[in-house]
Amino acid sequence: MSFKDILKKQQHNIREYGMYIAFVVIVVFFAITTKGLFVSSRNIGNLVNAMSYIAVLAVGMTLVIVIRHIDLSVGYLAGFLGAIAAIAIKYWHLPLYATIPLVLVIGLCAGLLTAFLVAQMKIPAFVATLAGWLGYRGALQLATRSKGTIIIENDVFNALGNGFIPDIPGIAFLPGIHKVTLLLGLLAIILFIRGEISSRQKTKAYHFEVLTMNMFIVKLVFISAVIGVITWVLAGYQGLSWAAVILIFVVLLYSYITTKTVIGRHIYAVGGNPEAAQLNGISVKRITFFVFGSMGLLTALSGMLYASWLRSATTIAGQGMEFDAIAAAFVGGVAVAGGVGKVTGSILGALVMASLTNGMNLLGWDISIQYIVRALVLAGAVIFDVATRNRGK
Repeated sequence: MSFKDILKKQQHNIREYGMYIAFVVIVVFFAITTKGLFVSSRNIGNLVNAMSYIAVLAVGMTLVIVIRHIDLSVGYLAGFLGAIAAIAIKYWHLPLYATIPLVLVIGLCAGLLTAFLVAQMKIPAFVATLAGWLGYRGALQLATRSKGTIIIENDVFNALGNGFIPDIPGIAFLPGIHKVTLLLGLLAIILFIRGEISSRQKTKAYHFEVLTMNMFIVKLVFISAVIGVITWVLAGYQGLSWAAVILIFVVLLYSYITTKTVIGRHIYAVGGNPEAAQLNGISVKRITFFVFGSMGLLTALSGMLYASWLRSATTIAGQGMEFDAIAAAFVGGVAVAGGVGKVTGSILGALVMASLTNGMNLLGWDISIQYIVRALVLAGAVIFDVATRNRGK
């Protein structure tokens, strides 16, 4: 292998795993500057709950950007659907087993409506979703105008955004530590290592390029250590929250869809080259409907998590959430030109942006400075992506 080939492979590795390093740097910086407060169990637990609804949105947004589109409507749509859930519970007296599916179906229909405008009517996604941004903002205000802030008093619903999974009772081992969370973290590490080894073997069987053994081991150790540390910190407070469980389920489901199914391969094929995908028999229209419908479904879930976390629905719910989701997707490694991006990357991106906000709040930084720092991080991630891909060519 020539020096040029080695350099190109290392550039690929840096592009793929550089954000993990950046995340660790951010955590270390705030851990030092806040004298350990940032990495306290209580703060990390609250951070995970606070970023869960954005991370769910970022998963859907990643797929939307992969197929070369954008969705500006999801912020106010999430706020509107959260308000619908609050109204259904408090004023319509619907049980949760009816409220949650109802809101998910409405979200799915909203996503399919956007897909119809984009795929069938050929309206640019920016324009179609900008119209949705305006429409759902108005719908949210209509839904909450007569009631103002709607306080949600259903404890089970509120537990989605604030509650924690139960622990095993009656075990004296490691007092004050959430044992179920430790077991789940250990299981996550085992499954991660097993999945990576299996993926490497399959990739080599098809004679595709893989990481060198040394880099592969470093990757396994590093990511396993990150999972282990986060698990230990969470176990020191109240353990894994239900919001985190929902997020993990979403990540596992969409990771499977994008990496193990035909429709997942078609999504990336459409994102890489829509014309070529169409010529190869892939229905670009169907993929567009699937991705935007999925975005609507995840927006409904995000809206309910947000309303549950706040224990209320307000007239400004969802404001700016679309930009947070887009930023998380780009920071997590989705390509500006489409065709490239991982669901797991979007979660890391959401965690990075949430960590920045949380750390700066703990340090008492002015909100204007916070916006500038977040802007620099987003711009830096995009510049880094473009520069490394151009250099890789």
